[in-house]
Amino acid sequence: MGFPSKPFSLLLCLSLFLFANPAQSATDYNTLVYKGCAKQTFQDPTGVYSQALSALFGSLVSQSTKTKFFKTTTGTGQTTITGLFQCRGDLSTGDCYKCVSGLPVLTDKLCGKTIAARVQLFGCYILYEVSGFTQVSGMEMLFKTCGATNIAGSGFEERRDTAFSVMENGVVSGHGFYTTSYQSMYVLGQCEGDVGDSDCGVCVKNAAQRAQVECGNAISGQIYLHKCFISYSYYPNGVPRRSSSSSSSSSSSLSGQNTGKTVAIILGGAAGVGFLVICLLFTRGLMKKHDDF
Repeated sequence: MGFPSKPFSLLLCLSLFLFANPAQSATDYNTLVYKGCAKQTFQDPTGVYSQALSALFGSLVSQSTKTKFFKTTTGTGQTTITGLFQCRGDLSTGDCYKCVSGLPVLTDKLCGKTIAARVQLFGCYILYEVSGFTQVSGMEMLFKTCGATNIAGSGFEERRDTAFSVMENGVVSGHGFYTTSYQSMYVLGQCEGDVGDSDCGVCVKNAAQRAQVECGNAISGQIYLHKCFISYSYYPNGVPRRSSSSSSSSSSSLSGQNTGKTVAIILGGAAGVGFLVICLLFTRGLMKKHDDF
């Protein structure tokens, strides 16, 4: 059996490098978190519902170039459809548009012509309801996910609960979005754009209480209620911060978040470079053996 050709060996290593490099696996805001599709589909012999839904989606995508939350209504009478989109508060306008623009096609693919649907990506979500659809409570839990790793002791629960308390106050002062790191705990909370500050604080507090019960000592989790969601992650070695202060201000929280991303990229790059060096040495060895033959 002969050795692989030189170009193929190098291509194989470069391909493995792309998959092994952690920097390439950074959070993708277009990753699907969950879908919620109504069981009932709308009867549309004349295409009136499809036209109204298409117009709604077009309006939502168009507005995503300008804002991170938008709610509107299209159609008339029984064909009235209300819909909205929302992006995470830390997304740029450009990333918001990129996230939202793919949702109409994805929603149709995942839910079809249902009378109501909600598709949640990591960075944004879209929701629509045909007139007459039964409303649900803003506190209803739609989805949860808890980390597989659990931790007990070491003050974990106290740190998590304190971070939750800071977040609950932060979403009120932050008008619906807040993120911060506190003693190795990173938390994020966001409410639907039309929820008032006070109600947002109540919703996020409810979500935090759900996380305590549903996820227990899991080191990470996400809880999605109808009108808000929270996410938390515990880093045993500490969330990198530029300041030792546990200030709950938006500026310090964002700097802490960005520092964490920077460190992840640096570590990923270092690991990638090391792997690439190994690949090059491997390729060189193959080339030498091939030449010896």
